[in-house]
Amino acid sequence: MTAQRRIGLARALSKLGYCSRSQAATLISQARVRLNHRVQRDPEVPVILESDRIEVDGKPLVAQTHIYLMMNKPRGIVTTASDEKGRKTIYDCLTGDLPWLGPVGRLDKASEGLLLLTNDSEWSARVLAPETHLDKTYHVQVDTLADAQLLATLKAGVTEGGGLLRAKQVRELRRGVRNCWLEIVLDEGKNRHIRRILEALQIEVLRLVRVAIGPLTLGDLPKASSRPLTHSEKQALDNAMRRPRC
Repeated sequence: MTAQRRIGLARALSKLGYCSRSQAATLISQARVRLNHRVQRDPEVPVILESDRIEVDGKPLVAQTHIYLMMNKPRGIVTTASDEKGRKTIYDCLTGDLPWLGPVGRLDKASEGLLLLTNDSEWSARVLAPETHLDKTYHVQVDTLADAQLLATLKAGVTEGGGLLRAKQVRELRRGVRNCWLEIVLDEGKNRHIRRILEALQIEVLRLVRVAIGPLTLGDLPKASSRPLTHSEKQALDNAMRRPRC
């Protein structure tokens, strides 16, 4: 007989698709969560999902159907559930009766483009895991005209904040009189990765748009809109994460 795996209570709420792990810890500290009819205040108390009863505010939890959305995040909104400064968030762009969904990674306020949201916390963690090396593709408008030396420097990397920041791939897409658009591909997701590289080179980012995550592309999804991933899109992402890195 296979032993049943135990996980912490906060993680259990996240795994059931009810809320994020940090939100679960808050609910538990507020004595709003019962495990097998007893209030628990320890977010790490062990739970067996298959047999234990979990209640929030007196209502039993059941596993939510997993939902996978893609959004075209507009510039000027933040990727959080709530904002202490009262700024518009990505959740203001969602419509319909949806369960809790968490963003898969972040796009900062000034950045735009493809953002994934899901209530499948384990899948989200796989997408973000460094060992997955899932490519993220960005179109970046900069306030200079690129040359071969700049492209080579972006691929070689710059040392910033005690670490090496570099692009996996980079090419020029088009140019104007005083600025140009670059396509930059990353296979790691350090905070403000592209902006920090370019700031170190004293180059200003005019626009930054994420256009693809692995094989999933933003396409013609309108700004501030979202839609479920198709079965084939989800399968392609899963396959990309399973593929060994060359």
